[in-house]
Amino acid sequence: MSSTAGNSKPSGSMSAIVADAARGYHVLKIDGYSRTTATPTGEFIRSRSFTVGGHRWCIKYYPNGETSVSEGYISLFLFLDQDVTKAVKAQHRFCFIDDVEEQTPSLAAQSVRSFDSNSGWGRATFIKREDLEKSKHLKDDSFIVRCDIAVHNELRTEEMAEAPTTTFVSVPASDLHQHLGDLLQTGNGADVVFKVSSETFMAHRCMLAARSPVFSAELFGQMKESDIAGVVNIDDMEAHVFKALLFFIYTDSLPEMNKEEEGAMSQHLLVAADRYNLERLKLICEHKLCKCIEATTLATILALAEQHHCHGLKKACFNFLSSPVNLTAVLATDGIEYLNTSCPSVIKELIAKLGT
Repeated sequence: MSSTAGNSKPSGSMSAIVADAARGYHVLKIDGYSRTTATPTGEFIRSRSFTVGGHRWCIKYYPNGETSVSEGYISLFLFLDQDVTKAVKAQHRFCFIDDVEEQTPSLAAQSVRSFDSNSGWGRATFIKREDLEKSKHLKDDSFIVRCDIAVHNELRTEEMAEAPTTTFVSVPASDLHQHLGDLLQTGNGADVVFKVSSETFMAHRCMLAARSPVFSAELFGQMKESDIAGVVNIDDMEAHVFKALLFFIYTDSLPEMNKEEEGAMSQHLLVAADRYNLERLKLICEHKLCKCIEATTLATILALAEQHHCHGLKKACFNFLSSPVNLTAVLATDGIEYLNTSCPSVIKELIAKLGT
């Protein structure tokens, strides 16, 4: 007599031990650094309280060191700003804001510290004052630091839906953007030609219409601008800007460019993005231009922000002008005159903000 028990498939289950962490950060600006240097060793100035991982924290800034050992240094400490019955385990890292990566930095190399009620850990010798004063980090008598924090949650066990299976197939990352970029470059199947200045560009109507409602209206709707030969004239745009615009439409990314040309190209592409209702491209250009704001470029960038309704970029410009040093530098250029002519409403808004 045969037994079916030996042929039955074994049952399986799966659970996981989860050791996760709540992450966050706090940015602290020391504005008027020189006026804090007279603070005696051992005395601190604290930040406002902030919350990460369900706990309240603050940063203590010692302008002349936490103890006599760290005198002449700037000390920074992260403090747990509340009473707790059980120590909070966390990792943290201090760094200057211009050293922070765009993505969330890893705290894997940082020690896990136990924070008791109103206790702290930090860097007693974060940087020598004399080194800070010679560095790029100190601008207009101010510097900015960022404290990244990972608060460790309690270990827990979770049941998982099914047991792991062996992976036999590895799925590569999407390379659609490369294929579409090749399609643009070769021009295979192109059904429309754009004439920009003295250059021509072949493209695909369906691709442009799918990406831009403005192109959709122009190429397929009542606003159709192409003639029988399928040639569309693009006015008020340089050829190299239109080429970069097409590259973004097909690949959702920008072509490689050096830092010298990035600022100017971002200005031109912002105008083009607004013209063709490419919101993501417009935000990318805003983000890049926020990093290009200085006394000589402020007026042009602020005018662009106002004319093309770039609220984030406009705030960045006003933030730059909130510094008396920066405002004086801008007034030394012909930028205010340009703004008064091109965007008089911005001048009125600026005066109102400076007067508050």
